[in-house]
Amino acid sequence: MPLLLARGPRRKRSALPSSARPARPARSGGESGPSPHRSTFRPDIEGLRAVAVLAVLAFHAQIPGAAGGFVGVDVFFVISGYLITGLLVREAITTGRIRLGDFFSRRARRLLPSAAVVLAAVAVAGAWLTVPLLRADLERDVLAAALSVANWRFVSQQTDYLAAGHDQSPLLHFWSLAVEEQFYLFWAPLLAVIVLVAARAVRRGRAVRAVVALVTAAVAVASFALSLHWTRDSVSLAYLGTPSRVWQFAVGALLALLPWHLLRGPRPLRLVCGWAGAAAILWCVVAYDASTPYPGHAALVPTLGAAAVILAAIPGRGERDAQGAHGVGRLLAGRVPRAVGRLSYTLYLWHWPVLVLAEARLGSLGWPAKTALTLAAVLPALATMRWVEQPLRRSRTVSELPRRGLAVGISAIVLPIVLALVVGTTTLQLMGPATPVDVKGLPPGAAAGPSLLARADGSPLADGPPVPGPAQARKDFPPDGACQVAPAVTRSPECLFGAVNSPDRIVLLGDSHAGQWFSPLLSMASRRGWALQELVKQGCPLPELTVRSPQLGRVYRECDSWRAGALDRLRTGPRPRLIVIASLNRYTADEKALTAAWERTLEPLRATGAPIVYIEDTPVPGTDIPACVSGAPDDATGCAFGRAEALPADPLARRIAAGAVPGVRSVGVNPVLCPGDGPTCPAVRDRILLYRDDAHLTNVAAIVLAPRLERLLTESGALTPDGAADPAPAPVAPAPPAPPAASGKDGWAELLRDDFDGPKGSRPSPANWQYDLGTCYPGCPAPQWGTGEIETMTDSTDNVRLDGRGVLEIVPTRKAGQWSSGRITTVRSDFAPPPGGVLRIEASIALPDVTGPEAAGYWPAFWTLGGSLRDGYTGWPGVGELDVMESVNGRDSVFGSLHCGVLDGGPCEEPVGLTSGPRACADCRTAFHTYAVEVDLSPGAEEVRWYRDDRVYHRVRADAMDTATWKRAVDHGVFLILNVAIGGKLPEADGATAGPATEPGHPMRVDHVTVSVRQSGSAPGSG
Repeated sequence: MPLLLARGPRRKRSALPSSARPARPARSGGESGPSPHRSTFRPDIEGLRAVAVLAVLAFHAQIPGAAGGFVGVDVFFVISGYLITGLLVREAITTGRIRLGDFFSRRARRLLPSAAVVLAAVAVAGAWLTVPLLRADLERDVLAAALSVANWRFVSQQTDYLAAGHDQSPLLHFWSLAVEEQFYLFWAPLLAVIVLVAARAVRRGRAVRAVVALVTAAVAVASFALSLHWTRDSVSLAYLGTPSRVWQFAVGALLALLPWHLLRGPRPLRLVCGWAGAAAILWCVVAYDASTPYPGHAALVPTLGAAAVILAAIPGRGERDAQGAHGVGRLLAGRVPRAVGRLSYTLYLWHWPVLVLAEARLGSLGWPAKTALTLAAVLPALATMRWVEQPLRRSRTVSELPRRGLAVGISAIVLPIVLALVVGTTTLQLMGPATPVDVKGLPPGAAAGPSLLARADGSPLADGPPVPGPAQARKDFPPDGACQVAPAVTRSPECLFGAVNSPDRIVLLGDSHAGQWFSPLLSMASRRGWALQELVKQGCPLPELTVRSPQLGRVYRECDSWRAGALDRLRTGPRPRLIVIASLNRYTADEKALTAAWERTLEPLRATGAPIVYIEDTPVPGTDIPACVSGAPDDATGCAFGRAEALPADPLARRIAAGAVPGVRSVGVNPVLCPGDGPTCPAVRDRILLYRDDAHLTNVAAIVLAPRLERLLTESGALTPDGAADPAPAPVAPAPPAPPAASGKDGWAELLRDDFDGPKGSRPSPANWQYDLGTCYPGCPAPQWGTGEIETMTDSTDNVRLDGRGVLEIVPTRKAGQWSSGRITTVRSDFAPPPGGVLRIEASIALPDVTGPEAAGYWPAFWTLGGSLRDGYTGWPGVGELDVMESVNGRDSVFGSLHCGVLDGGPCEEPVGLTSGPRACADCRTAFHTYAVEVDLSPGAEEVRWYRDDRVYHRVRADAMDTATWKRAVDHGVFLILNVAIGGKLPEADGATAGPATEPGHPMRVDHVTVSVRQSGSAPGSG
């Protein structure tokens, strides 16, 4: 999941300018302790502020070439350390003490009023420009910023993987103000204590400087070591945490403490030092980017660069000015840099809220627009400086007594807090409760069909708000405690749920996209008296890939260790009854590398001997869904997101369907999460809010999907309704033996047999076959054959012909960009099972020998329709459709289905139907295989069975639906259809559609077709 502080186009770092310049010049403390370093105003430092703020602004505006502009933070911190320490030590040397009241009064009236104006403006503007859920988050940010703890709020959010996916805060940049203010709160009292200890020293100036310098050096070393450690282990802590930033203030402090002023130093050396420091800062701005581990060692360059610029202009012994005619300080002391430097604080405060709130209103913006907005922020920045900052700094009334300055500061804290509480409370009331959803009161989910919820009478749901509400959705996690282990953890706890003492268990394995299925699988396990073991790690790909962790900001070593440990636990422990795996499928775009990585993970899983089921990855909206829905609770259609980006091709699911991943089955619920074939996927279905962030299902949605998931697992053979799991992938249980071709043998009577004998290029026998022509059935009740196909069916021998060697060829062709193909149906439409008997329909077929992009849109099929459809082609799907064999897009797989009942759901789960799902067939394109369906009406064994090469692979029993639906679907005459379609809903649902790369001319070849019947009780053991 994304980390808000990553240095890149959408993940921004911010810096807050240093607090203040020195006050009026103070007198030196004498030879034993001259003031560090003379209190003369440093115009070059004011110009250096301009460099720092411009770097940050360019970074936030995403100006090309400024990807490392976040180093402006480091420059500001060095300046603050230098100026504040110099100010305090001068006071200590001159007066023998540090007046903390005066110090904090100056800081309060310098920093807090301007910040309060911005916080108040953001609190009010957020109520107008942001949706309610983001508004509530924003008001919490206002509270944290006003209390100077914003950095720790953002640390807590961004080290939490499960809290990822939220939009950027308009107050994210206040983290650095918080760091600076926390530094003041720590540093000034510490120096005051040191001064008290050294107050009686004979040479007070040297004693104070020496002790403070030693303490500062120790603090710098400890802080830098901590920064290196956190940069390795937690990038948000390293970047935002005050302890890991103190060393940069300490570098500036050492500049103020060490006796540089006693050294003359050759001017060329000063010149080189200053320009080298400036060059180092600019190099970082250009060379650093999101991939730079930061702060860590990389922060040394801009930090020491800023120190070099400051050091170059410190006057030496006997000097009043160390700038020199050609020094970098002379450039920085120019009128324009100084003007920008004076504005840097308020400009910094304003620019980021302007950018973020504008994008919240207008959508994502490019760098030219962001640059223009940043320039526009100069206006409120100037106004705040002119009418807030400068009057309060210069007011004799306020500065006369420290308590007045402190009162101003406290007022500046209270004002935004009150506004945030008022706006935030109102917003929470509008959004409704944020209490957890009562899952016991959820409506039942549909086990099948296009609807998410079960509705027996087909009636629509009553209107009402989405469940969970947006505020509830944010916190609607699986109730699995700490079992989705955090990025820094390398081993999962035992994490057993349900019947924990049972020897039987389901193992849920993967990343957080596996963890979202915790509740449904716990329900399945508990009903069977089994345990559920969860082995899930946040942001850790289950395929053996080495990736970077956004939370840790480095290579995700903990993921590799965790994965190896989890696989070893499964290998050496008792065999599970079922292993369910899932994982985000976007850790790499390299499909070859991903395939190899999956195989490295699946190999030890297969070695356990347990059935393995892969749950296809669910849609990834890529946007904060609860926030969007909070802005439109009554009509969430505007929160739909793009299908293409949310549901890319799932390489593992595709390979499983093609039979290339032995021992692993695949199931998916995406047809109900993103139904149809339109360009978007919904955020809310049947009033269920589906996503808790930008990538994960709400726990409510997962619970509602539980019946569907259980059905899919059962149909895949991984589970059976009574709870027994197959020990390994296996075909469906044996069925009655297939009939021989000879008529009458073993009770079978042959009604039709066509071996397609005839001259090469001739038509199939008109006594057996007729043509469907054009693009729709007679009367055109549904264009494009009702399925979205793009071909025109013809009776041309270019499309349907015999090859002269006993094989029928149905060939799709393309001329002038228009597709043509063939569709033949039997003349007879009365092929039916005898009362209490069996009907068998069979064909030997080789699929079109084409695969990959060249096969996109190919849809060969052998199927039947109810005979009554010949009288007007209405009444589908109730009259029944038997898909004996279908395949799409050149996959190495086939499937069979029964369509029946009513559209949009019903007992036959239309429009999908009761399907076998893809069954692997590696040589179905290059070799003939026999495909058959038997409609068995034998008493006590009423079912439809699908065969490939005389082996049953799918069944639908009569008790899967009501009696009327069953009889209407199968107890009547049918006619047979052979065709190759191009395009349509089914190939598109499989992820491909006919295009320029699709290659015409690849035939489906049919060796023979037979239809046979057997009377009830005519064969031993029949039925």
